[in-house]
Amino acid sequence: MTEDEGPGGQIVLAATPIGNLSDASQRLKDLLATADIVAAEDTRRAHHLAHGLGVKITGQVVSHHEHNERESTEELLAAARGGAVVAVVTDAGMPLVSDPGYRLVSTAAAEGVGVTCAPGPSAVTTALALSGLPTDRFAFEGFLPRKEGERQKLLTELARDGRTLVFFESPRRLEASLASLREAFGADRPACVARELTKLHEEVARGSLEELEAWAGSKEIRGEIVIVTGGATAAPDTDTAGQVADVEVLVSSGTRLKEAVNTVAAARGVPKRELYEAVLASRGR
Repeated sequence: MTEDEGPGGQIVLAATPIGNLSDASQRLKDLLATADIVAAEDTRRAHHLAHGLGVKITGQVVSHHEHNERESTEELLAAARGGAVVAVVTDAGMPLVSDPGYRLVSTAAAEGVGVTCAPGPSAVTTALALSGLPTDRFAFEGFLPRKEGERQKLLTELARDGRTLVFFESPRRLEASLASLREAFGADRPACVARELTKLHEEVARGSLEELEAWAGSKEIRGEIVIVTGGATAAPDTDTAGQVADVEVLVSSGTRLKEAVNTVAAARGVPKRELYEAVLASRGR
């Protein structure tokens, strides 16, 4: 076990506004103005943000994004070890949440380099709070997989999850993703689509997955999208035919039978052996 070092050089994860510049914290402004290094997902956006906040960046601005994260991590850690304050910012929201930073923080923690956080806006918690769905237990799942087989497998696993679930999505894939969620979770599952959070054209739509799919297909959707779905009910799953069908869907997408059975059994809370036997029986073996 390691402990973060005391005063001196450190990594500071700084949340940036997700839309409304007025949400910027004073700590963020101070960091942009005083940090020795500002490690930004997009250096142009970092300068634009500072200008919008009326702040002059006095330190070095460097790129830190998914394509150079391995190399820049070592450079930023070396700077922090040498006494530099390194502010890490992404295009919007909290670093590490579907954004770069994990490699940097995990390595810094393992090596005892100081890491702290200047918290602030997050599209995940903002959408969750606005959704009208339970907030006591939730999970963030990021973007749904693009490949159909991977997406079906994930949603099959999540279909019986009792927690509220939060996803990111792009406008052009919203309707298709809502259709996939409807097929996996059921047409009546309560959900919410939030777009352009904190911005001028903020919009929050609530309803069933079926209703939201129709809503998304009826208009042109633009902006940053967050989908929130309610969790599954805890009712016993006695739909053997449905369980078998879920297994066959995964198998048809290339998943091995044993793995498909394990995935569906875990998602639906049923014994693996009984489900495996039911699949074989349905195949006439």
